[in-house]
Amino acid sequence: MGVIAREFRDDSKPIILSHHMLPGLLKGQEKMSKSDASSAIFMDDNEAEVNLKIKKAYCLPKVVEGNPCLEYIKHIVFPWFKEFKVERKPKNGGDKVFTTYEEVIADYEEGDLHPADLKPARSKALNRILQPVHDHFKNNEKAKKLSMEVKGFLVTR
Repeated sequence: MGVIAREFRDDSKPIILSHHMLPGLLKGQEKMSKSDASSAIFMDDNEAEVNLKIKKAYCLPKVVEGNPCLEYIKHIVFPWFKEFKVERKPKNGGDKVFTTYEEVIADYEEGDLHPADLKPARSKALNRILQPVHDHFKNNEKAKKLSMEVKGFLVTR
């Protein structure tokens, strides 16, 4: 998100963004990579892009260590919503609202929360957070043009 914030600034003042470094979405990535668009969720990703990236994200059942899906829930979803809602079919345990990250981890390690349920719930939460940004880029011609321009830049390492 810091990269896009820098790209959209009108002046040349420096920006300092300090936050927990999230891992990349793909297996073995310690951090997100702007040179690999599939490794991260970007602020200007639309809903379909967010859903596809999360669907492809590394997320082994019952494995917590190095699981980027769980990192997003811990560092983005819980601070934003104070809960994590998972919609599941009754045969898979039915819908559940987790009120702590520890509850998510416990169910995930036991296999009571499967990646096939966790990923769509995570997508839904992230898209809810990003909805005002989606709306801005969709409805504001200047922002839409700027976004297309930024997406056209070659990414360098």
